[in-house]
Amino acid sequence: MRGDARNWDEEAYRETILKEREIQTRTVFRTAWAPSLNPNPDTIVVASSDGSVSSYSIPHLVSKLPLGFSNVKAPYLLMAEPNCFLKGHEGPAYDVKFYGHGGEESMLLSCGDDGRIRGWRWKDCIQSDVPIHLQGDQVKPVLDLVNPQHKGPWGALSPIPENNALAVDNQGGSIFSAAGDSCVYCWDVETGQVKMVFKGHSDYLHSIVARNSTNQIITGSEDGTARIWDCKSGKSVQVIEPLKNNKLKGSCVSCIALDASESWLACGTGRSLSVWNLPASECISRTSTRASVQDVVFDENQILAVGAEPLLSRFDINGVILSQMQCAPQSAFSVSLHTSGVTAIGGYGGVVDVISQFGSHLCTFGCKCV
Repeated sequence: MRGDARNWDEEAYRETILKEREIQTRTVFRTAWAPSLNPNPDTIVVASSDGSVSSYSIPHLVSKLPLGFSNVKAPYLLMAEPNCFLKGHEGPAYDVKFYGHGGEESMLLSCGDDGRIRGWRWKDCIQSDVPIHLQGDQVKPVLDLVNPQHKGPWGALSPIPENNALAVDNQGGSIFSAAGDSCVYCWDVETGQVKMVFKGHSDYLHSIVARNSTNQIITGSEDGTARIWDCKSGKSVQVIEPLKNNKLKGSCVSCIALDASESWLACGTGRSLSVWNLPASECISRTSTRASVQDVVFDENQILAVGAEPLLSRFDINGVILSQMQCAPQSAFSVSLHTSGVTAIGGYGGVVDVISQFGSHLCTFGCKCV
């Protein structure tokens, strides 16, 4: 029996195929725990490759698990609809951070491939009564910053450099963006103007953290170095070379993290994890890993790392592996630690795996396209 092709819609078919591919290849680049008075993990915010910024309720997702699937060793994948959905960027959204001193008055920040930093009042996001499929256009940002363009020959302007990561200084009223033109831009939150530009890296930036106790920032770059910068002068005061005297040249510093004391720095550099004592300017440990390290975070005096394999690895300060457990994303780009000890891992396939402080899968969900 032959089908009737007279009503065949080629354009609709192509759109369906492209949508399916987008869903399959969707990637979560960053997760961040939302501020809350609840001591338990409440809401996770996700930045995705489709440019969206969305939030998900962890208690709601846990309540949707089939009986017997909570707190087990193997994840059960839920397809989750967000509580809040924002059309953040044209192109991928690479990072999300919260600016402010906590609670509903905080501002949700995101940055992305379009060179923008956008900020929304968190209160507007969680209190919106607009239907989810309309929220992307209806919840308006209160902050919209665009990286400057550089003038070339005959007055030609360069493309707008992307923003790959953010750091915040609440006391100083500043946002720092790690950009694709190898510069860091320091933005004044009140005026929306660039206060300072940090120049010194020879290639684009992957990561940035604020070391507020010393009025410094630290950056990781494609050029294979991390730099410590003085925020008053804008000058680089120290260059860290994780792969110095190492045969594995050519790897970038893809991720960095500071501990709570801001005395210890972890650097992910290709298939290597190094730990640095900043007051002593000394590398304490350097450990080879099986896959590229793509994000790190300190858990007191230990380090959690994820990368291009479905594993969450825990290291001590000397680089010794303490534990490894399977996680849902086949390649993970983000690991976020809640104050309760719950960990969120986001990555390829638009999947987020939430792991309890006891090492079981609290819930695992795929981010639905809205």
